[in-house]
Amino acid sequence: MPVVLVGSQKGGPGKTTTTVNVAAELARLGHDVLIVDCDKSTESSTTWAQDRAEDDSLPRVHAIQKTGNVREALKDLATRYDYVIVDAPGHDSQELRTAMTVADLMIIPTRPSQFDLDTLPGMAGLIEAAQDMNPKLRAFVLLTQVPTDSNATEQDEAKDYLRDYPQLPLIDAALKIRKAYRDSIPTGRGVIEMPNAKAKAEVQVLVKEIQGCL
Repeated sequence: MPVVLVGSQKGGPGKTTTTVNVAAELARLGHDVLIVDCDKSTESSTTWAQDRAEDDSLPRVHAIQKTGNVREALKDLATRYDYVIVDAPGHDSQELRTAMTVADLMIIPTRPSQFDLDTLPGMAGLIEAAQDMNPKLRAFVLLTQVPTDSNATEQDEAKDYLRDYPQLPLIDAALKIRKAYRDSIPTGRGVIEMPNAKAKAEVQVLVKEIQGCL
């Protein structure tokens, strides 16, 4: 079954927010989902799954912690769950590199800011190296924390920047700056389980695109 890696070389773009919301939507669709939390500095996705487990009304999302060389563990876990979602540390790490050697798909959450975009050439190099060992690996950039102001230009500027990196395609889905994402985390919910139709639609578009890539 698919291994979906959520990773970047910069902290703060909403990596864990992306992970838990993708997991929540897949669980809502009836899939058996496991989050592998590789970020020992925060353990945020593990905490979210524990909070979620306290509410019996929510579809279960399993979570475990793995660090170091995670390649063999992910290969084994992929035989046990419908989807394995890997929450990697927000920097170049052994966890990120070894997960790339077994993942089917990599999501790179990126804010539409120059500091974030400047990390992408290095990520492109890591992906190309990983594809030598794992030719099936596909990767795409997901814009996160996008301003909701209709006059904001950051999203278009990010699209222009990414045209120089065809190996890092930008998907149609984008996660915008919405309070619903922050409010959902302490309750172990995804925004698909919150009363915010716009945030819900963003995550559902993202998950449909993920499934279309696998």
